[in-house]
Amino acid sequence: MAKIMTTQKIVTPSAESLASSARAVQKGGLPPVHLWNPPHCGDIDMRIARDGTWFYMGTPIGRHELVRLFSTILRRDGDDYVLVTPVEKVGITVDDAPFVAVDFNRRGDGLEFETNVGDRMIAGPEHPIRVVRDPETGEPSPYVLVRANLEALIDRKSFYRLVEIGEHADHEGEEWFGVTSEGMFFPIIPAAELE
Repeated sequence: MAKIMTTQKIVTPSAESLASSARAVQKGGLPPVHLWNPPHCGDIDMRIARDGTWFYMGTPIGRHELVRLFSTILRRDGDDYVLVTPVEKVGITVDDAPFVAVDFNRRGDGLEFETNVGDRMIAGPEHPIRVVRDPETGEPSPYVLVRANLEALIDRKSFYRLVEIGEHADHEGEEWFGVTSEGMFFPIIPAAELE
C-alpha cells in the first residue's frame, strides 16, 4: 500500500493582515503578547532602523498610527524580534533597539522617558538605563528598558541632557559618573575616565 505524503505550505502574512489582527485584539492598552504562542509563519520584510524608522518592503511606513499599532504586538524571543498575534508570529529585522527614547522629563525623583511610538516609562528598577560603549571608538550607546526585553535607544539630545544632570557616585566599589532615577543610580562612565 502506497503512503501518501502531504505538505502544508506556510503562508507569511502581510503587514495588512498583521495590522488587522492587531486591531482586533486591542482593547485599550497593550495586548498580552507574552501569553500568545502561535506558530511561527516565517519572516516578513519589515525592518526597524537605528533611528526608529519602520520600513516595510524597503519603504518607510509613514503612518504613525500604523507604526504604533505594530509596536504594540512586538515581542523579543531570545535574540529574535517578532510581531505576534493570537494566530500568527512573524520575524522582523531590528538594526539596534526597536524604539528610540526621544525625550525625558523629571517626575518627582524619577526620569520619565517617552519613545518615538508614544510609550512612557520612568527609569528605575523596572526600567533600567544601561550604557554600552563601542570597544573601538568608546562611543556610548545609552538604552532604557521599555517593556519585556524591548529597549529604546536614548537619542543624542536626551543623552546630552542626562549628562548635564549627571552626578558622581560609588558603583561596585568605584567612583562613576551617572544619573539617578527613582533612587537608583545608573552608571554612564567611570569617573577616572572623565579626567
